[in-house]
Amino acid sequence: MSFRFFFIALAFFLLLPGAISAQSQDVAIVAEPISSAPPLYPGKPLVPLEGSVRVVAVADLKNASRKQIDPNSLVYAWTVDGTKILDSSGIGKEAIIVASPLQYRVRDVSVSVMNSDGSFVGGATLSLSPMEPLVRIYENDPLLGIRYDRALSDRYAIAVESTLYAAPFSLPTARGAPLLRWFLNSATVQTGNSITLRPTGSGSGSASLSIIASAGSYTTATTNLSLTFGTKPGLNIFDL
Repeated sequence: MSFRFFFIALAFFLLLPGAISAQSQDVAIVAEPISSAPPLYPGKPLVPLEGSVRVVAVADLKNASRKQIDPNSLVYAWTVDGTKILDSSGIGKEAIIVASPLQYRVRDVSVSVMNSDGSFVGGATLSLSPMEPLVRIYENDPLLGIRYDRALSDRYAIAVESTLYAAPFSLPTARGAPLLRWFLNSATVQTGNSITLRPTGSGSGSASLSIIASAGSYTTATTNLSLTFGTKPGLNIFDL
């Protein structure tokens, strides 16, 4: 075969309608942690401890005619920590559910994307690291709603009645988790996201309020508040 004939044959192959012109950067991996986040939260939760992550391969591939290739027609081969996951691999299987790694560990997830004829067209790798969860307390204002712009910390003064809302971040959400428990002076008083506080009697005083969000045996997050009540806030600098 002459060099000229080989060049023509190669050019003919690249112009075939089914030929794919793709590189590894045409495939990306996106992690979608299956964990908690407040409504309308602009970001996304982190990889939870004792939880799971949905990992999605996004293939942006075109054939020689520059037409988009249907991602559902591609073959996806998933590997987790060096082990091939056959049950989650196959035609159109662009997503996989992966268990979170143990604390202080890393889990590597990779995908190889192939054409229907088995030819490799791209791939990508992602490393997952679990993060410590947290829970924040916000004031639920009767007129403004939940004040997500200001998380409460340290001290909080109760005038007449106050409703507080606890928002857990990055805790697993499987099987009804996370569980939220409110403690007043170390005694359990309520479960759920919200608690309404109504001071009774006269005089002033203080109390300790805690919220514990838990999921699983070891995944917990805690926030504490020091409450004061019975003191009337002043309306101006003269306390009138």
